[in-house]
Amino acid sequence: MVDNETGSIRKKMEVEILNQSRQGNHPQGAVDLSDGGFDAYVASDRLTLVDFWAPWCAPCRFVSPLVEQLGTQYAASMNTGKLNVDDNPIVSSRYGITSIPTLMFFRKGKPVDYVIGAVPKNVLEGKIKSLLGSA
Repeated sequence: MVDNETGSIRKKMEVEILNQSRQGNHPQGAVDLSDGGFDAYVASDRLTLVDFWAPWCAPCRFVSPLVEQLGTQYAASMNTGKLNVDDNPIVSSRYGITSIPTLMFFRKGKPVDYVIGAVPKNVLEGKIKSLLGSA
């Protein structure tokens, strides 16, 4: 459980990240998301990739650097975030996340595609290119 001060700091950080995204100042890599700021972050008109993960998950540790690399590589055209499913059960439950890693793509707050499990970078990149091309 998060105390009030930590929750307040987290909320301020989420608002700052969202404002940066709206101003075109997109963070490199992936942004840490939480139940509180998730909806605002994925509401963007831009394609948004979210990595649903947990620290104890070995395949998640394989995929995490790939997500970071792709987040940096496509920062000009895509938002990238990571959501720890153990710490954020509300969003994880809402999207029926039962296997991790799950990589879900959103546009305007709606899921548009997903990948379950550890997959090679070229598979994720192909999906990103396809989704960016269909915008």
